[in-house]
Amino acid sequence: MKKRLSFLLIFHLLITSVAYAQNTKDHILVANFSAEEINSITPANWEVMKFDSIKRQTAYFLARDKNRTILKAVSNASASGYIRKISINPENYPILTWQWKIDNLIKRSNMKTRQGDDYPARIYISFDYDIERLTGAERFKIELYKSIHAKYPPLATLNYVWDSKNPVGYTTPNAYTNRVQMLVAQSGKAQVGQWVTQTVNIYEDYKRVFGETPMKVTAVAIMTDTDNTGESVTAYYGNIYFSKKR
Repeated sequence: MKKRLSFLLIFHLLITSVAYAQNTKDHILVANFSAEEINSITPANWEVMKFDSIKRQTAYFLARDKNRTILKAVSNASASGYIRKISINPENYPILTWQWKIDNLIKRSNMKTRQGDDYPARIYISFDYDIERLTGAERFKIELYKSIHAKYPPLATLNYVWDSKNPVGYTTPNAYTNRVQMLVAQSGKAQVGQWVTQTVNIYEDYKRVFGETPMKVTAVAIMTDTDNTGESVTAYYGNIYFSKKR
């Protein structure tokens, strides 16, 4: 539980100071891992996310795979991630595309429980949010959280995951908060060991799960974690970018 609460707080702290992503006419490049030197410690424009309550961090390092540079993640009962602060209008750039690969699934992963809240690969998309949109009861909870932590938690986050059991397209609130919505982008073992290109419409997904139009995107994060289940997994992340709807 401490890890998830810490992640939400750290995620919020990191996105409060926003940097702009590299912009072109047709797309916004968020992660350009293929252009990185493998001797670099941290990918350009990305920051490490780690949790004080978690002793073991997931190991991330740039590596070569099929003649290109990618970001490799190795998790052994560990948790940490990387985050990129950005500012994107999701109505203008609603399409998110990324590539990922995993070597194995997490057997005890369970989207419904905090004990099973581990995934071989995740992509977080955080949005700006007007607290006045919340109901009175929700605002009370958020203000209570702020009084304890001195910062607001993320109030609108999409979390695309590679799940072990649930089908692609399955959506459910996070086991810790319904302000983070879990969306299964890839599922099961059929594609394990293979590079998969994922394309989602964050604008439409946000409207579907939150019932309202999104404000600007403020951050993208990746995470591979197995601290709850105590298992081991290896994942690989390729380039990530936003593009206009064709």
